[in-house]
Amino acid sequence: MNDILLLLILLVITYFTGTIIEKKHFESIRKREIALIKKPIVNFGAKTWNTNKKIKKIELVTGECVISGDYFKNFVASLKNLFGGRLTTFESVLDRGRREAILRMREKAIGANFIINTRIESVMINDNYGKESVPQCAIIAYGTAITYE
Repeated sequence: MNDILLLLILLVITYFTGTIIEKKHFESIRKREIALIKKPIVNFGAKTWNTNKKIKKIELVTGECVISGDYFKNFVASLKNLFGGRLTTFESVLDRGRREAILRMREKAIGANFIINTRIESVMINDNYGKESVPQCAIIAYGTAITYE
């Protein structure tokens, strides 16, 4: 009985703290995205971008992020794993990680006019749903920053 009570207390605490932390992170992401709105990211090569301006600098820019869910999300995901289907509890975690990696890439492209050939890669670092491990996802966004004279 004590084990079930402890589990319920942990689930309630992690649900509320995880929700608060996630909302704060999403708000931080929104503010940073608004600040970087004038630095476009395009998904095609430099040859297709017509301009008469002379290129001053070309550099590779990257943004990395490692993110994981809280105990509540892991618990719900392990239950859904029994029956199959979409793990919607982790979709917000992946969305946060993807947006964070893109923002970090954009923030590293200081002075660049735009970023071309943007790509996003992800890999699961630890995908075991046991008591001793928390699933974590590493996400990297990379592209070529172009700066005109």
